[in-house]
Amino acid sequence: MLSAFGKAFKTPDLRRKIFFTLSIMALFRFGSIVPTPGVSYENVQLCLNQADNGGLFGLINLFSGGALLQLSVFALGIMPYITASIIVQLLTVVIPRFETLKAEGQSGTAKLTQYTRYLTVGLSILQSTGLVAVARTPGRLFSGCSFPIIPDTTWPRIMTMVFVMTAGTAVIMWLGELITDRGVGNGMSILIFTSIAAQFPTQLWSIKLQKGLFAFLFVTGVGILVVAAVVFVEQAQRRIPVQYAKRQVGRQSYGGTSTYIPIKVNQAGVIPVIFASSLLYIPSLIVNFSGSSAKWAVWIQQNLVTGDHPIYIIVYSAMIIFFTYFYVAITFNPDEVAENMKKYGGFIPGIRAGRPTAEYLQYVLSRITAPGALYLAFVAIIPIIALILFNATQNFPFGGTAILIVVGVGLDTAKQIESQLQQRSYEGFLK
Repeated sequence: MLSAFGKAFKTPDLRRKIFFTLSIMALFRFGSIVPTPGVSYENVQLCLNQADNGGLFGLINLFSGGALLQLSVFALGIMPYITASIIVQLLTVVIPRFETLKAEGQSGTAKLTQYTRYLTVGLSILQSTGLVAVARTPGRLFSGCSFPIIPDTTWPRIMTMVFVMTAGTAVIMWLGELITDRGVGNGMSILIFTSIAAQFPTQLWSIKLQKGLFAFLFVTGVGILVVAAVVFVEQAQRRIPVQYAKRQVGRQSYGGTSTYIPIKVNQAGVIPVIFASSLLYIPSLIVNFSGSSAKWAVWIQQNLVTGDHPIYIIVYSAMIIFFTYFYVAITFNPDEVAENMKKYGGFIPGIRAGRPTAEYLQYVLSRITAPGALYLAFVAIIPIIALILFNATQNFPFGGTAILIVVGVGLDTAKQIESQLQQRSYEGFLK
C-alpha cells in the first residue's frame, strides 16, 4: 500500500488529484472551527471543558469532527446527508417509483441523488433549528454548564444561525461532490474520514494528560490491534464461483468465462451501529424533554442511559445484530441476483439456475451475516469495555464507529488509487 502511494505521487495526474483532495479536506476542517454568527466562542470553550456529552449529540459530534458542540459554520457536518442517503435507500424498497428509478441505471441514480440533496437541505433546516433551540437555553446542550452559549436569542439572530448552518451543510455536500469528480475516492466518505481522524490526536493526548504515559501507550497498542483486526475482517469475503455458458453467435463465441460473487463478512458496513446508537438514545431524549419522574422514566434513566449497565450493553448488541440482518436483507436481493445470472447464462456449479440459486445465495448470506453481526456488536462495545476497565470517557479514541469508518474509507481509497495506477500502467503498455 505504501508503494502504491509512492507511485501515485510520481504520477503527475494522480498527484494533482491527491493534492486537490487534501486541499478540500483542509478547507473542510477550517469551516469546522469557524463559529456561527451569534455564538459566544469563549462560553462554548468553557462548557466543552466542563461537560461530558455522549449519546446522540456525541454521535453527531463524531461525524462533524467536533464542530457540532462548537456550533461552527459546519456544525451539522455530513450527518444530514448520511441520514438522507439512508432514507432514500430504504425508500427504494418501499416506493415503486424509487425502485423503478434505481433500475433505470445512471439516469435514475442521478434523479435519486437529486432527491437526496433536497432531503439533505430539509433535514439541515430541521436539525439546525433543533440545535439552536437546544443551545439557546443554558445547560441543555452542555449538561452541567450554565454559561449562555447564544447571548442574543432574538428571532433575527436565530434565523441567521439556522440559515448559516444549513448553508454550511450545502457547502459540505458540494465539497464532497468536488472530491468525487476531481479528487481521489468517494467525497462524502473522505469528509467523514477527515472529521473522525481529526479528533484522534486530541483524544489520545487527553488520555496521556489524565491517565499517564502507561495508559497512553497501552491504549495506543490496543488501538493498533483493533485496527488490524478490523482490517482483517473487512477484507474477509466468501467468493461464490459463477460459470457462464459458452454461446456461439455466427463465427463469434461469447461466454465460457468463470468469475465469482463476493459476499463480505461485514456486508452492512457501519449502518447498523449508527441505527442502533440513534434509536437507543431516543428513550433518554424523551425523558429529558418530558421531565417525567414516573417509574418508566426512572427505569430508563437507570438502565438505558449509562453505557456500562448490563441491560444497555445487551439491548445495544441485540439492536446491532437485528439491524445488520435487516440492512443486508434490503441491500442484497438473492432473487434479483439469481434472475440476472439466469438471464445472461450464468450458473453456480452444482446448483440449478433460477429458484435453487436464489435459495443457495440466501443460505450463504444468512450464514455469513451471523459472524458479521457479532463482529459489529463486539467492535461497537469496545468504548463501553474501555469505560468499565479504564474509567475512560464515552469518546474513546478507538471506538467502534470511528474505527469502522476510518478503516473502511482508508481501504476503499487505497484500492481506488491502486486501480488508477494499474489503469495507467495498461495505457503505458498500449503506447
